[in-house]
Amino acid sequence: MAVTCFIRYQIDPFQRDAFRRYAEAWAHIIPRCGGDLIGYFLPHEGSNDIAWGLIGFDDMAAYERYRAVLRADAQGRANFEMAQAQRFILREERSWLEDVAATRLPAQTVAPR
Repeated sequence: MAVTCFIRYQIDPFQRDAFRRYAEAWAHIIPRCGGDLIGYFLPHEGSNDIAWGLIGFDDMAAYERYRAVLRADAQGRANFEMAQAQRFILREERSWLEDVAATRLPAQTVAPR
């Protein structure tokens, strides 16, 4: 995994369970469509309306292939439509992060530069 799509969600804190169901659905959809789901995270302490999703890809070309497959995926479309209908996502921001492999893998598996 070389790049990670970091998604920051502002959610309706009164619809936390709806966002949880939305996130749980992606656990099956994202890997099937070609993404490496790192995880979704709900607020625990502090802010009660910020959640995150992290999805890894080998490169941006892999992400583009994933997007094409996702657009054709019936469960993916249904999950997006459910979120729009229930309006529990108030705002969504995406950032792209470069993987620093030495910080995620055991040191002995990372080749020195």
